Parts: sequence; structure tokens; C-alpha cells
Amino acid sequence: MAQSLELLLIQFLMPDNDARRQAEEQIKRLAKDPQVVPALAQHLRTAKTPNVRQLAAVLLRKKITGHWAKLSPQLKNLVKQSLIESITMEHSPPVRRASANVVSIIAKYAVPAGEWPDLLPFLFQCSQSAQEDHREVALILFSSMTETIGIAFQPHFADLQALLLKCLQDDTSNRVRIAALKAVGSFLEFTNDGDEVVKFRQFIPSILNVARQCLSSGEEDVAIIAFEIFDELIESPAPLLGDSVKSIVQFSLEVCSSQNLESNTRHQAIQIISWLAKYKHSSLKKYKLAIPILQVMCPMLAESTDAGEDDDLAPDRAAAEVIDTMALNLAKQVFPPVFEFASLSSQSANPKFREASVTALGVVSEGCLELMKDKLEPILHIVLGALRDPEQMVRGAASFALGQFAEHLQPEIMSHYESVLPCILNAIEDASDEVKEKSYYALAAFCEDMGEEILPFLDPLMQKLLAALQNSPRNLQETCMSAIGSVASAAEQAFIPYSERVLELMKSFMVLTNDEDLRSRARATELVGIVAMSAGRARMEPILPPFHGSCNWFWIGVQ
Repeated sequence: MAQSLELLLIQFLMPDNDARRQAEEQIKRLAKDPQVVPALAQHLRTAKTPNVRQLAAVLLRKKITGHWAKLSPQLKNLVKQSLIESITMEHSPPVRRASANVVSIIAKYAVPAGEWPDLLPFLFQCSQSAQEDHREVALILFSSMTETIGIAFQPHFADLQALLLKCLQDDTSNRVRIAALKAVGSFLEFTNDGDEVVKFRQFIPSILNVARQCLSSGEEDVAIIAFEIFDELIESPAPLLGDSVKSIVQFSLEVCSSQNLESNTRHQAIQIISWLAKYKHSSLKKYKLAIPILQVMCPMLAESTDAGEDDDLAPDRAAAEVIDTMALNLAKQVFPPVFEFASLSSQSANPKFREASVTALGVVSEGCLELMKDKLEPILHIVLGALRDPEQMVRGAASFALGQFAEHLQPEIMSHYESVLPCILNAIEDASDEVKEKSYYALAAFCEDMGEEILPFLDPLMQKLLAALQNSPRNLQETCMSAIGSVASAAEQAFIPYSERVLELMKSFMVLTNDEDLRSRARATELVGIVAMSAGRARMEPILPPFHGSCNWFWIGVQ
């Protein structure tokens, strides 16, 4: 088999598609025989070209699981010896890594069965070799084997920790440091008891150093591994961070504020801050980290999103999520710096900062509601001023903020209806559809908790909303319906003069059948019910018969 297999491996790598297909079919046939394992192991060591040796290792990895138990002890030893020789003597890095992958698969079966007692001692020896290649491949193996036989490493955990820390600090090889970084991430799940936790904290400065080196050399994908490790540390029930949270925050802020880095890299850094705000907010408070974080996050709200960039990776959106999470967990530490930022940025010549000023206030309104209620007048001065801004983006952000205030700053916000409602009335006639849509949201949220205070505004409101309902794109019609529903709920009996007109307009929406119109139909159905309940059964009974087929359930709640 060995000679024919070597020819097939060479043929498999040929550019000729027919020749490659024939070789693949014959290799599949030969691979059914367990003897293919020692044959591939032989070519892994003796084939003349690295690409053939690498192919032999790749095929061996695929076939070893099905055939390993069928091999004699002598053949098993032969395969293991070939792999060890490949790891220590092979000059090609891809072949060494491919051989390491095979070792990891065999170890899954051989180590628990006691069939490879000298593997771990070999790896420890290899990881301390003077040769860079040996140290790197040993760490790669430690990392990959953790996924299959991690439990076998536990008796050696103290030695492994010392080894990984040493390799993270390797001052002669970036490759070894990177391999150690990846291995550290693999061993995290086995760090549980007190002594292991304390020792693991010693790793964090070295992890940060390796990540910084990777960023400076352009290896951002490797630096992201550090953030994945920090993610595990933050979510672990074990107290793995200690006071190292300060250095993790500092590093994450450096990365997320570096606009020359890839969006995904920056997003990973922002996400770490978000997880800390969610799971370790007491540490942020203890080490007084809220202000340094907000000093970076608030200006990020003013960053422009690149065209075509994934919204989920956009720095302004991710920063808003961090600020929101911090407000929910650290309100007293968050509101003062956010309010200061909003006050200063509202006067900026840069419209992105004016937009950021009101976005920040809207974002923190849920978490900081009690603190904001005490500052409503200056806050509304900023937001209502932004609602008249010449820039569309600023007006849209202001409308969003008002909607947030209406949801979270009740009932105090209602005492300002005389100044807020006229501004929203103007905004729903904005030239921008985006501003209109957000204004309808603000109007719906604001009117929902109003009562008779809405009456002086009822006619101008309904005139504008009815006009918009007939002359707007579908998405605006849907938000407009929500606004009308809130107005009807607040006005109650006073809404009767507008009921018939609204219901007449709803007929055209309630007969829509296309999938894309389902939400519009649902909104229209909901609005008919709101109008019916607001006006009462006696007033509405003559008007409602045409709707009976679609909404018999209305009569249940209509008195």
C-alpha cells in the first residue's frame, strides 16, 4: 500500500482536476483499510515535499479515529514515534502543526487508556527547548489537547501555569508568546479553586503585553484572543480579576478609542467594558473607573459610521449600549459626567457632538431616572433646543430622547407638557422622514400618560396626524397609527369627533393581505380597538359594524 499511496498523494496535489478526482477516489478506497494509518505515518516522515507530508498528516487526522482501536500495539507505537519525530525534526511549520493536530486526536484515546505515558513529559520538555519551533508546537498541542483531555492536565496544573507564564514572557519569540496566549485561553475553564485563581491573576499583565505587541505588529486577530480570555474571566464565578480590572479597562479603552484599528477589534474592546459594567460594576465603582470609561465612551457617540459598516459593530451604537448598561448599574457615578458632556457638546460647532449630547441623555434616562428628574429643566433646555437644530441628525436624536424621557421620567415629565408638546408638533412636520418617525414615537410615548391636558392640543395634533396618515410611506404610517392611539387614549370622549375619520382610514389597512403588510394591518386593528374603547360603546356602535368581521373581540371591553 505504501508505494501506491505515495503516488496517489502526489497525484492528489496535481492541478489537473481529473487526475485529482481519480486520486481522491482511490485514496477513499484505500482508507477503509486500517493499514492506511501506518502508511500515512510513514509518508508524513519520508515524503520529499512538505505539501505531500502535510497532506499525509491531514488525511491521517481524518482516518485515525476510526482505525486506532484496530491497530496492534506495535503499529500504534510506530505511529506515535513518527508523529513525535515530525514535531521535533520537521522543518515546515504547516507540517508540524498538522502533526500536532493528529497527536491531539490520538491523545484523546491513548492518554486516558494509559497508552501514551511519556506524552506529557515530552511536551514539557519540548516547551522548554532552546528551539523556537519546539516551544511553539508544544504550546499548540497543550492548547488543542485541553479540548479533548483537559482533565488529564489537572494534576500538573501548577507546573503548567508556571510554564505558560514563562512562555507568555518569552523575550525571543513572538510566535511562542502568541501560542502561549492561545493556550492560556484553553486552560481557563479548569481554573476554579482559590490558589489557581490567585496564580492566574499573575497572567493578566503578560496577556496585556502580548496583546499590545500583536496590535502594534498588525496581528489584530491574535490580540482579539486576549479579549476572549477577558470575557471568560469576567463571566467566571471565580474571582479571577482582582485589581487587574484597572489594567484591563485601561487597555480596552486604548483599543476602542483607536480609530485606525478594525471595527471588529474595537468592538471586542467595547464589549469587554460592557461586560464589566454588567457583571463587575462593583469593581468599576471600587476602583473609580466610571469617569475614565465615560470620558472615552461619550465622545465615541459622535463618531461617524462608515458606509456599509455593520450596525452591530458601529462604535457609536456600541458606546451607547455601554453607557446604558453603566447607567442601569452605576447611576450616581454615570449621570454627572454624562450631563456635563451633554451640556458642553450641545454648544459644539460639530453637529455629531450636538447629536451625541442628546443621545447620551436619552440613553441614560432609564438608569438615571431619579437623578434626571431633579435636573429636568436644564435637560429639556438642551433637548428642545436640539429639536430646532438645523441638522437632521440632531433633531432625530432629540426626538428619540424625548420619547425616552416620556417612557422613563414619569410623572415629572408631564408637568412640562406646555413646552414639550408644541415642539413635538413642529417636529412631526419635519422635512426628514427619519425625524418624523422618531417624533411620532416621542408623541406616542408622551401622550400615553396625558389626560385632559391634551385637549388644547387635540385639534392641531389630529389635523397633522390625519394628514400624515394619508400622505406618508408605510413605515411612517405605522408609527403615526401608534401616535394616534396614544392621543385617543388620553383624550377619551373628546376624541369622538375624530373617531369616524380615523376608522374610515383604518379600513384600507385592515384588508391588506401581503406578508410585508402584516404589521400595518396589526397596528390598524389595534387602533380601531383603542378608538372604540376611548369613545365608548354607545357612541361607537353605529360606526363599528363594518369592522365586525375583523375585530369582534373589541366589544368585550367597550362599554
